[in-house]
Amino acid sequence: MKEERFFYDPLLTGVLPAEEAHHASRVLRLQSGDEVHLIDGRGNFCRAELTIVSNHRVQYRILEREPQQPSWQGYLHLALAPTKMMERVEWFAEKATEIGFDELTFLDCQFSERRVVKEERIDKILVSAMKQSHKARKPVLNGMTDFGRFVGQEREGDKFICHCHESSVGSPLLFDVLRPGVPATVLIGPEGDFSIDEVQLALQNNYREVSLGKSRLRTETAALVAVHMMHLKNIL
Repeated sequence: MKEERFFYDPLLTGVLPAEEAHHASRVLRLQSGDEVHLIDGRGNFCRAELTIVSNHRVQYRILEREPQQPSWQGYLHLALAPTKMMERVEWFAEKATEIGFDELTFLDCQFSERRVVKEERIDKILVSAMKQSHKARKPVLNGMTDFGRFVGQEREGDKFICHCHESSVGSPLLFDVLRPGVPATVLIGPEGDFSIDEVQLALQNNYREVSLGKSRLRTETAALVAVHMMHLKNIL
């Protein structure tokens, strides 16, 4: 069976972006006449034929457009305070994209150990994971955002916060309160957890306290569990 090759071109201009062109010509050694699949990250696959392949430029013509229906309902938004070790955040971004979600925001919290994120690096990981898992949509990526500003913004659907303070004891499991087809935003705090003031601010803005289970989880593990619960509740 012929191996399918997937490339990301958000604008479908007929010319592969430089990094994708390098991979096609220098790594995979593709030639003019070879067929590939393109992903625009907005819900479309395209079957295309390479027309010009050089070391620095790869052109193509689209043979067929293949719009892809969403494979899950609702809109899944995860807001995460990044960990001090960026490889953990990168691992989460990759695995969450493979599972399937819609938007990722990084939160700047009172106890955050990291306040700067290289968005370009994370975006490349999202693209790679999208191609690897044959997804047609790339998650929206937002840069570092102040916690108070984030929770104060109007958002459609249900809003949840996960934390380890005493007030969370007896909180319902996130999976049990998610509603299929309803947009959901979930907040995951830093390694030192959200502050009490941040939890109270979230509750004042109609976020609901939820649990991810009985185990105490690392930040990136908690975030992935939340994404998995949202995805499972909304898969078609």
